[in-house]
Amino acid sequence: MLRTIWYCLVFSLCPLFSSEASEPHTENTFRLSDGEVRPKATLQDASWLVGSWAGTAFGQRFEETWNPPSAGTMVGMFKLFSDEGIAFYELLLLTEENDTLNLKVKHFNEDFSAWEEKEDFVHFKLVKLKKDALHFGGISFYKRNENHIDAFIVMRNGDDVREHPIVFQRVLE
Repeated sequence: MLRTIWYCLVFSLCPLFSSEASEPHTENTFRLSDGEVRPKATLQDASWLVGSWAGTAFGQRFEETWNPPSAGTMVGMFKLFSDEGIAFYELLLLTEENDTLNLKVKHFNEDFSAWEEKEDFVHFKLVKLKKDALHFGGISFYKRNENHIDAFIVMRNGDDVREHPIVFQRVLE
């Protein structure tokens, strides 16, 4: 079921997030308005993501880790799981391109077979930047404090468009 919803997200991104302006999309996410230019940003603006995180999403548990910025990128890893096993994995790449940020995500099954074709990935473009918030078309991250991030992802299932919360807690070592 979750994979089906993710496929709807992956294959519905263009019509759902192709608008060009920073206007509210859902309660906690934004999209670009017609004619609006994407904000200037660097990886330093996203450096508060660095570290190990755990939390809940889609009624399951997750672990996510972000490496510090280097060579113009940040790399992240995500695992969604429950007592029944792995739901899926993600490799995340945050890049600086054309003076702004792009989040690229590749999904994998429990056996590490890819959801997307070899060259494909899900692409989230930065549409709004605030001191403690990153808003990509389709997903927003809010830094609540050093140890807590709330994120919201927009997913489509047919005509039904919903925002889903993702609650991050820093894993303290």
